[in-house]
Amino acid sequence: MRDRAAEIAAGTTVDVGDVTTRYLLYGLLPGWFVPGLADWVMHRRTRIEDTSGTKESLIHSLMMAEVGLPIALTLRYEVNPLLLTVQLGGAAVHEATALWDVRTAVDSDREVKPLEQHIHSFLESLPFAALAALMCLHADQVKSLARDGRGHKDAWRLVPRRRPLSPGYLTGIGAAIGACVLLPYGEELLRCLRTARARKKLSRKGR
Repeated sequence: MRDRAAEIAAGTTVDVGDVTTRYLLYGLLPGWFVPGLADWVMHRRTRIEDTSGTKESLIHSLMMAEVGLPIALTLRYEVNPLLLTVQLGGAAVHEATALWDVRTAVDSDREVKPLEQHIHSFLESLPFAALAALMCLHADQVKSLARDGRGHKDAWRLVPRRRPLSPGYLTGIGAAIGACVLLPYGEELLRCLRTARARKKLSRKGR
């Protein structure tokens, strides 16, 4: 039997649910890396290490964790009230952290240009777009969440997907996350830490 990801990619059906799932798996999720990389380029161009520094870079890491955990769980587990709660909580916390991020940048010497602000609009809206599509796909679980999971024995535990995504798909997405998220933003954080250390050394020598 073909795995779920392969069936969806092949487009053998015109079921609305499958089309929406295909959009999430092969459109929205991979497309998310584009504004993420573009934002990293803007940070580099405005020399984040010399302005807002390590603090803002750590905020970026926090935002990636707030989005990354719900995505990782959704790729491996069935959508139910517990997972929806994690997804909704992650989206809400990510939005609050995004406001903190912009405030940190604006309060520093780093110039947040209109292009970067426009990139931020994509990064803020994509979690809600993904969550809205997912909630449409799993309206029964949304109703169950509204009823506090009553009548659903697995409402508040993680349940492995009945039809798992293929190892090839998961490996590909994992590699893309490493190349497009972990690597560039890890480089950014290291750059900020090195600059902060260099400043401390200079300040000690100047005493």
